[in-house]
Amino acid sequence: MTPWEGWLDLLQQPFMQRALIGGLLTGSLGGLLGSFAVLRQLSFFSDALGHSALLGITLGVLLGVNPTLVLIPFAVLFALMVSRLVDNNRLPTDALLNIIYSSSLALAVVALSFVDSYKGGIANLLFGDILGVSWLDLGLILLLLIGASGYLLLSRRDQILLTLDESLARSRGVAVGLHRLLFIVVLALVVALSIKAVGVLLISAFVVIPACASRLVSNSFNLYVPVAAGLGGGCAVLGLLLSGALSLPSGPSVVIVQLAGFLLALALAPRSRGSGAAG
Repeated sequence: MTPWEGWLDLLQQPFMQRALIGGLLTGSLGGLLGSFAVLRQLSFFSDALGHSALLGITLGVLLGVNPTLVLIPFAVLFALMVSRLVDNNRLPTDALLNIIYSSSLALAVVALSFVDSYKGGIANLLFGDILGVSWLDLGLILLLLIGASGYLLLSRRDQILLTLDESLARSRGVAVGLHRLLFIVVLALVVALSIKAVGVLLISAFVVIPACASRLVSNSFNLYVPVAAGLGGGCAVLGLLLSGALSLPSGPSVVIVQLAGFLLALALAPRSRGSGAAG
C-alpha cells in the first residue's frame, strides 16, 4: 500500500471522520467566541478557564462520575466565581488569573497522579485527543455552536456596542451586566466541551489565534467574526489532515497550522487590514 492509499484508507475510518467533524465544529466555535473574547480582552480569561478545567475533570474522576457531566457545571460556576473575584479585587487582572490557573492546574495534576486509571492519560488531557471524540461529543458541540451563533446573531447590535465601547453600550440601554454574564457562561461551555478534543494547554490557541488572524485581514466587524470562525474550522481540518498524513499529534498539529495562518495574515495585514475590525 502506497502512502497515498494509506492516507485515503485513514480518511475512511469512522474515528478519523468524527475527528474531522469535531475539528471543524470545535475550531469554528473557538473562532466565533474568540472574535469577541479578543476584542473584549478576555483571551487570558479563556486560558485560565482551560487550565482550571482540569480540576473539574479531576473532581469527576474522584467522584466516579463521567468527567464531562461534572466539567460542564464546574466550568460555568468556576467562570462566574472568577469573574466576580476579578471585578471585586484590586489586584491586576492578569496576575490574579495567573494565580488561579497555575494553582488549579497544579492541584489537578497532583490529584490525577494518584488515580491509577489516569496515570497514562494525563498527556491526552493536557494536549487533547480529538481522535477519541464520540458522536455524543459532536452532538453537544454542534448544539453549542448553534446556540452560541443564535445568541450572538440575535443580540448582534448589543454585542457590537458592548465590544466597542461599554460606556456607550450602557448609555444606549444595553443590558451590559446580563450580556457579560451570558458571554462568560457560553465561553465556559465552549472550553468545557472542547477540552477532550483540544486539551487543557491548547484550548486558548483555538480561541485566540484565529481571532487575531482575522482581525489582521478584516476591515469590518461584519467580516471579522465569520472570517475568525472560518479560519478556526478550516485550520482545524487542515491540521488534522496533516496529522494523519505525517502521524503527528493531532492537537499540536492544528495549532501549528493556525500559527501558519496567523503568520500569513500578519504578512498580508499592511495591504488588507485597512482601519481594522474594531474600527
